[in-house]
Amino acid sequence: MIIPIRCFSCGALIAHKWEEFQSKKAAGNDTMSALDEVGIDRYCCRRMFVSHIDLISEVAPFSTARQ
Repeated sequence: MIIPIRCFSCGALIAHKWEEFQSKKAAGNDTMSALDEVGIDRYCCRRMFVSHIDLISEVAPFSTARQ
């Protein structure tokens, strides 16, 4: 749903780079160059970005406050 705060394998902080990565991809960069520009070098961290599916907009309507 939301990008994890840390990489599952190495524990590096990655979540703060997600929005910058998304904006670079929206600007027309391919995935590999966007990851390089953002500074994601390790292949385990790159896996976290490449394999992430952003589902928060689909799940959010079902998370209403219960009374």
